[in-house]
Amino acid sequence: MKQAQFDMFGQPHESGSLATPVVEPARLAPEWSDLTPRLPARLHLGTSSWSFPGWAGLVYHRATSEATLAQHGLGAYAALGPFRTVCVDRGFYGPVPAAAFASYADAVPDDFRFVVKAGAAVTSANLRGATSWQPNPRFLDAEYAAHEVVAPFVEGLGDKGGVLLFQFPPLGHEIRRKPPQFAARLQAFLSSLPAGPRYAVEIRDAELMGPWFARAVRQSGAHYCIGLHPRMPPLLKQRSLMAAASDGPLIVRWNLHPTQAYEQARARYAPFDRLVDEDRPTRNALAKLCRESLASRRDVFIIANNKAEGSAPLSLLALAQSVLSKPL
Repeated sequence: MKQAQFDMFGQPHESGSLATPVVEPARLAPEWSDLTPRLPARLHLGTSSWSFPGWAGLVYHRATSEATLAQHGLGAYAALGPFRTVCVDRGFYGPVPAAAFASYADAVPDDFRFVVKAGAAVTSANLRGATSWQPNPRFLDAEYAAHEVVAPFVEGLGDKGGVLLFQFPPLGHEIRRKPPQFAARLQAFLSSLPAGPRYAVEIRDAELMGPWFARAVRQSGAHYCIGLHPRMPPLLKQRSLMAAASDGPLIVRWNLHPTQAYEQARARYAPFDRLVDEDRPTRNALAKLCRESLASRRDVFIIANNKAEGSAPLSLLALAQSVLSKPL
């Protein structure tokens, strides 16, 4: 008879087989533990991905490898309480099969909603070739997006699909100097996508913002995602410029501290277990927008990156406390 052994995570398994590692949520610090029952149902706070070993003690009960968290950590992340969304960043780098989305949906509560980044295959104007950058033939290809991005999102996530985000990286001089033409192509693309999902658009070129872009987003039935990034105007400026784009949900991705470059922030903030550079002006402005949107009975999705202040979970917990500091 096979004897029970213990794997590296302390879970018994039969000799010759491996048990699924168990990842448990951390115990929230006392100052945060009363937040969850007070958070409005329309407020969805979440991080960019969930597989960070440095979150041991913040999100996860014990230190666990990145690979194990990527495969088995989502349930613990969602069970912690305050986080009711997460951004699935892997979609930017290649299509995610419906079965993978279904496994994510099975791991989270019924009120959890995913934000999913669509692939660079449809949002990058140019792709790196073997020796140089080449024009992307699938840029704003609605037929490809419908089959490879939208269909798996709908089939796999069902009602737990919150936002399907088309995040456009810097698009280059030729596109930036012709905002009306880009807006027209964007509107045609968005209008050709299957009805049903909640689509959002985020850009990295401030030059493309304006009435043409706002009209394209609104008339296609999509929504603008405010991207907090040094390449873009501050939060309230974006909000003002894009006020005509949508009266729907507030969608914000808090990506990067205004004084940092991406790699610089990664090195400075790792392992992402504390707030290093608090950005209180942005946090306070975000809290104000959250309260206004919730008062108007609009859904709110706030995605925080570790590179915004040093630790995405702590940024969101501080934001939640700020949102709740005044009556809603």
